[in-house]
Amino acid sequence: MSVRGRRADTLRHSAIPEASLEELGPWLRREPAALPEVSERDLVAHYTRLASRNYSVDLGAYPLGSCTMKYNPKFADEVAALPGLAGVHPDTPERAVQGWLELLAELEAAICEITGMAAATLQPPAGAAGELTGLLIMGAYHRASGRDPRRIIIPDSAHGTNPASVTLAGYEAVTVRSDARGLVSLDDLRRVLDDSVAGIMLTNPNTLGLFERDVAEILRLVHEVGALAYYDGANLNAIVGVARPGDMGFDIVHSNLHKTFATPHGGGGPGAGPVAVTSALEAFLPGPLPRPGATGQLEWWTPPSSIGNVHAFHGNALVLARAWAFMRYHGPDGLRRMSEVAVLNARWLQQRLQPVLPAAFDEPCMHEFVASAKEFRSEAGVRASDIAKGLLEFGFHAPTVYFPLIVDEALMIEPTETESPETLEALAQAFERLVEIARTTPAELAEAPRTTPVRRLDEVGAARKPVLVEPVGAADELD
Repeated sequence: MSVRGRRADTLRHSAIPEASLEELGPWLRREPAALPEVSERDLVAHYTRLASRNYSVDLGAYPLGSCTMKYNPKFADEVAALPGLAGVHPDTPERAVQGWLELLAELEAAICEITGMAAATLQPPAGAAGELTGLLIMGAYHRASGRDPRRIIIPDSAHGTNPASVTLAGYEAVTVRSDARGLVSLDDLRRVLDDSVAGIMLTNPNTLGLFERDVAEILRLVHEVGALAYYDGANLNAIVGVARPGDMGFDIVHSNLHKTFATPHGGGGPGAGPVAVTSALEAFLPGPLPRPGATGQLEWWTPPSSIGNVHAFHGNALVLARAWAFMRYHGPDGLRRMSEVAVLNARWLQQRLQPVLPAAFDEPCMHEFVASAKEFRSEAGVRASDIAKGLLEFGFHAPTVYFPLIVDEALMIEPTETESPETLEALAQAFERLVEIARTTPAELAEAPRTTPVRRLDEVGAARKPVLVEPVGAADELD
């Protein structure tokens, strides 16, 4: 494709003074860069071909359990691209960006209303960053109270980021087992609770898609030993407008705006993981926060006992703008319906698949459910990963596999509220067909996927011997 002399670039005119090549001499390359030389037409065609090979939430159903991967309406992108939002430097004085500060203040108020909390920081750039922020706030609170407990309780069904955040924050992670219902075992919780516990990190509904029925008793026991309760908001999409972590008794909540409130999610970001807290913890929030000043205008204000910044400037601001637009568009009733439909879709699919791919725990699910392929593994050697890769050939993204760890050969499925009944039925029929293949011709699944641009990958080799540098022109060889 590369032909010497062809160009696809045009340099913008700017107010920057021009300089001659002689003046730039010390900074000039000694040898030309080994870059393809192509026309704009060829360049666009190349990237369009690559894009058409990539599966995305804009292309079809993405039933990836645990991470809510739903269609994000484009109006939120249009709002975030407005020049008055996208063209502002984060160091601009408050008086010149009152609109931005008003947006952030409104978003904080909405998050507090949704979670049942008193105040929030919008700074953390992702859910895991929110977890770390919450744990640092937890530590600051205990130290201010003259205590230094060093253990954090985490259920055995918790997201993998929870123990990682606990370790990063300098705590010891203590596991509490799930019971036969797939919920936190109260007996095991009582076994590990004492005054050395700083807090508990709980996801509700949990990663099995089950609502923790004993959440009030769990939090009562936690608070009884002086510990705090942290709500992992990765599954907030299931309860928005229906139930609030603050009303359940939680002290700290993070919410993944990129999962629940409209931002394209995946590929490493950008995201946003605001952390909301009770009034007792507001003084420890990262700053600055937008607050009314003496003149009535909004000003940046840092809480007196702030743990400090957890991200440069004010977080991933345009993700915040998308979330604000999504909330304003739907309003309280629309956000509640979002969660209700997410749960309805998941329960419909769970019941539809029950005869062929039953849930690991026979309980009504919330926004996701976890099935098990252990029967097929013992009968025909077909694993959960084989079924997941087989689903790619039917035009769907694969579900999460082997998580949570407490389910053997787990397939975690989250259809989200943005899929139509027709798509859910097509997804169910694809799973039915895969189960049929697993029973009759299991060798087919061992080779799946066979019809996608990239065939079955060597996952172990990719993880242990990653190839991180690709020679220029290698992508053309895929054609």
